[in-house]
Amino acid sequence: MIINKKFIEMKGKIINTLPNTNFKVELENGNIIIAHISGKIRKNYIKILNGDNVIVQISPYDISKGRIIFRNK
Repeated sequence: MIINKKFIEMKGKIINTLPNTNFKVELENGNIIIAHISGKIRKNYIKILNGDNVIVQISPYDISKGRIIFRNK
């Protein structure tokens, strides 16, 4: 079975921390979405704080939610 996974990847900035490891992220284009952290970030105990620059994967079906896949230094 082949599953075609296509995501939109955008840069953003953490503006607020929410419960259950969710974050409000302001994207480059000005949109604000709610994103959660990916499993590899959680597994490696990477801290994400307000003001961090991140890369977010967004599904084309629901552009109001996303997944944080990378934290820029």
